[in-house]
Amino acid sequence: QVQLVESGGGLVQAGGSLRLSCAASGRTFSMYAMAWFRQAPGKEREFVAAIEWNGATTYYTDSVKGRFTISRDKAKDTTYLQMNSLKPEDTAVYYCAAVKDYGLGYSTVFHTTSGYNYWGQGTQVTVSS
Repeated sequence: QVQLVESGGGLVQAGGSLRLSCAASGRTFSMYAMAWFRQAPGKEREFVAAIEWNGATTYYTDSVKGRFTISRDKAKDTTYLQMNSLKPEDTAVYYCAAVKDYGLGYSTVFHTTSGYNYWGQGTQVTVSS
């Protein structure tokens, strides 16, 4: 089992920045990738960014490219999402997710919620205009 705990959410004005953290514990050696998803009120949970466990490759949804950066601190087993130039439409609950390594490499299924085995409890991000 793997446990994920997010932190770092809050209220920020448009144009501001926040950094989210996701601390992983448990059988983390068996993981392949980490990701951030978000869910706004009345909407489905959507993919934001992902990073392979070794940190070599990152993926982003188009709406956050150039503004958000996903990274990993291997020593701390922590994944970060640095969010700059925040917009009101970024307001959502942000969730951290992890997927086991099945030896199949990266897949676009990792851009969907069904691609992940473990989830954190979420952290609220509110961007005011």
